[in-house]
Amino acid sequence: MAQFTTRQQDGVSIVDVKGKIVIGVGDVQLREAVRDLLSDGTRKIVLNLADVTGIDSSGIGELVSAYTATSRDGGQLKLANLPPKVRDILHITQLITVFEVFDNEDEAVASFR
Repeated sequence: MAQFTTRQQDGVSIVDVKGKIVIGVGDVQLREAVRDLLSDGTRKIVLNLADVTGIDSSGIGELVSAYTATSRDGGQLKLANLPPKVRDILHITQLITVFEVFDNEDEAVASFR
């Protein structure tokens, strides 16, 4: 089971993701977490993926969907603290060029200024 916790830092919503983002487990939760933020008017989102233990094609699809939904609503979604497995998958799929990726959340938050 994946866990999602949202907190604020300098006007940016940081979503701490813990566990697996895989079909039927974390994918729907990720979608709901981002959609809830967007419906509340949030336009600056950082996904902190430091504690993600696994991701599959469904999880990658949800990352892309979250990015698209945020962009469509005039916001920005950025990724921080990618575990090696997630970083490798984003490189293989060439999605690393789509997302803004940061080594830590402070850099990600600062990039919104």
